[in-house]
Amino acid sequence: MSIVVTGATGRLGRLVIDTLLADGVAAAGIAAVVRDKEKAAGLAELGVELRIADYDRPETLADAFEAGDRVLLVSGSEVGRRVPQHTAVISAAKAAGVAQLAYTGILGGPDADFDLAAEHQVTEGAILDSGLPYTLLRNGWYTENYTEHLATVLEHGAVVANAGDGRVASATRADYAAAAAAVLTGDGHLGKAYELSGDTAWSFTEYAAEVARQTGRPIAYRDVPAETHLDILTGAGVPEPFAAILVDVDKAIERGLLARTDGALARLIGRPTTPLADTVAEALRQL
Repeated sequence: MSIVVTGATGRLGRLVIDTLLADGVAAAGIAAVVRDKEKAAGLAELGVELRIADYDRPETLADAFEAGDRVLLVSGSEVGRRVPQHTAVISAAKAAGVAQLAYTGILGGPDADFDLAAEHQVTEGAILDSGLPYTLLRNGWYTENYTEHLATVLEHGAVVANAGDGRVASATRADYAAAAAAVLTGDGHLGKAYELSGDTAWSFTEYAAEVARQTGRPIAYRDVPAETHLDILTGAGVPEPFAAILVDVDKAIERGLLARTDGALARLIGRPTTPLADTVAEALRQL
């Protein structure tokens, strides 16, 4: 039996493996499902088993899992292609007889009414229909979704969104990775769905103020109409289909759908989630 992490060279998947290792899981007991062996060379050097497979080539997934494995299905990054990709993984996991399939979905699960949630909802349905022992990790928004774009914020002196006064209970990728590691190594998580979010919900006005405080620069929040935000994003080179999804997420934020703060993530990882100010500070150090 191994703990298997799919998408293991992605940012979240790699953090899950790093967390498992830091928590004392032997590298020999971890398997990384990856498309590119060379990209995963660092994992192999740590002693992690590499299993080469591709979400888009179901036949390659036949050897990705073994009976008794505890598997983390990290959701694919290609919006619009995730349902067939995830379905292929679920089918391979069922055929292998894995002991657990954990999945990184989205906050709100079946109640999330924004476009980005649709593929996650279909995937959750496929997992339930498969009969596999499951754990659903419904991740909220990553703080890094914003702090990774601080250079642009500083260039223009503004945080731009169409989220009104909505709030975001974000957490870091490391926080969500710690949650995944906890359910893969602990007991009592089968058949459960966890709604995961940060301890504190912040507004975009507060985010702009925090960036201003740490940089000493004037930073404002510009709340713009959805159509204007779409034009800004596409003008900056974001493909229009994905830009439309980001605009739709902001509308969901305005409706309060990413503001949930019930403490489930902190309880699962056994510590407070990472404050916004800390993630801003780390991002600024990397500029």
